[in-house]
Amino acid sequence: MTETAQSAPAGRGVRLPRTARRAQLLAAAQDVFVANGYHAAAMDEIAERAGVSKPVLYQHFPGKLELYMALLESHVDELVGRVRTAIASSPDNKLRVRAAVAAFYDFVDGEGQAFRMVFESDLRSEPAVQEAVERATTDSVDAITDTITADAGLDPERARLLAVGLVGLSQVTARSWLADNRRVPKEDAVALISNLAWRGIGGGFPLQH
Repeated sequence: MTETAQSAPAGRGVRLPRTARRAQLLAAAQDVFVANGYHAAAMDEIAERAGVSKPVLYQHFPGKLELYMALLESHVDELVGRVRTAIASSPDNKLRVRAAVAAFYDFVDGEGQAFRMVFESDLRSEPAVQEAVERATTDSVDAITDTITADAGLDPERARLLAVGLVGLSQVTARSWLADNRRVPKEDAVALISNLAWRGIGGGFPLQH
């Protein structure tokens, strides 16, 4: 098999394992949903983008909402996973804060603009979408709250409020940074915001031994 044939995308008439076909369809749907939003996205366009027939698309996803939700849930899982990994990356709380901020910047800066489905969905009126979007924040907050509660000696309510502040600061500044065309290098932006957050958390609530 030639290198060209190996690298060519699989389209109509090419049989793929179910998991590979599903990944291909999700990638095509991602492009269409980000470009058009949920309401203007068409299953015809998604099938064409993936190089498959509509019946093949419907074999994997019974409708547009199910396809959208599969993508959205995967993006939420990715973001929450990044935050949890960041919090577990070091026993040093200053480094944890920096890693948590970086997790949001990396997610917003990722290929495919997945963050737009999580933070800028045009389907927030749909209960399942609203629940998934809220989970992106609440699960991230929960992961950080547990660490602040244990290491700063705060009760869960106060620790959670600090965690909400860190998540909100990270999310809003990351999106603003991207909208401003990354004029500040990402490492510098993460350092600025994590230092701001750490001066509040680390200065006011030192690690408890």
